[in-house]
Amino acid sequence: MITILVGLVAVLIPWLPDPASEQMKRIEDVYWFATIICIGIFALVMSVLIYSVMTFRAAPEDESDGPSIHGNTGLEIVWTVVPAILVIAIGVVSAVVLSQNGDKGSNPMTIRVFAQQFSWRFEYPDSKGLKSYELVMPLNRNITFELQSADVIHSFWIPAMGQKQDLVPGIDTSIVITPTRIGRFPLVCTELCGLGHSTMRSPVTVVSQADFDKWVAEQQGDGSKDADGAAVFSSAGCGGCHAFKPANTNGAIGPNLDNVAADAKKAGEDPAAYVKESIVDPNKVIATGYSKDVMPGDFGSSLSAKEIDALVTYLTAGTQ
Repeated sequence: MITILVGLVAVLIPWLPDPASEQMKRIEDVYWFATIICIGIFALVMSVLIYSVMTFRAAPEDESDGPSIHGNTGLEIVWTVVPAILVIAIGVVSAVVLSQNGDKGSNPMTIRVFAQQFSWRFEYPDSKGLKSYELVMPLNRNITFELQSADVIHSFWIPAMGQKQDLVPGIDTSIVITPTRIGRFPLVCTELCGLGHSTMRSPVTVVSQADFDKWVAEQQGDGSKDADGAAVFSSAGCGGCHAFKPANTNGAIGPNLDNVAADAKKAGEDPAAYVKESIVDPNKVIATGYSKDVMPGDFGSSLSAKEIDALVTYLTAGTQ
């Protein structure tokens, strides 16, 4: 009965998301392998405990000491050897899956991931260095993510795809994911990286190879297309540090962007020039009450000229 009840709890409650990668399927297999072993041990221990309580309990008003026994050497050997074998089995299965999940396999592809407080940026070296703030992946490709951090430790995790890896400043790390399900998924940072940590998310889209090729062609053909300031604000993670009513953000790490006109006036500059300067060289003019070296200084290179112009227009729209 105990085994049945515990088994129902383990099976009927969706503890894990539906797998969306080959790696997640293997991780799930390890999870169930270990869970079944744990259910068996739990059921055995509880059964012996309940039987002992019911069978060997003292009679009412019996306050005498129980018999002194040495133990059972054979039983002690069994409950030492069996758990050791089970732990070794879990370790071997885990090692095999860890090795398989790190294998780049056939049909490989590389995506470079750059993290900084509090945004993700992706580069596709196989597609002429295409850059994007949205992660798009083709179905059934063995994708190696080359991970780099510009500031603090971040952690790359797509829950439905299982694999998770830290991004450490000064150290290049990598992880392999093979998407097996078309759809949209969240990418989250799982390492506390600052006050805007909870906003460090990015959409992930898995599409067919044909749709991926079409997306790449569209992105590469957008050189003459104007950027969307609101989209740049969101994808670059500006809302994690700044409050700005049109974007419905309330970050408090950096200056309130609803006060751009007043801050520009204090600095003696035109609002548009002041905002652009703050993006490209954030340490040049520091707003009252804030410190240097808080805002990343590489937005001038990580954002295109059109993205910067669109962001400036978006942030200064109410000051004109």
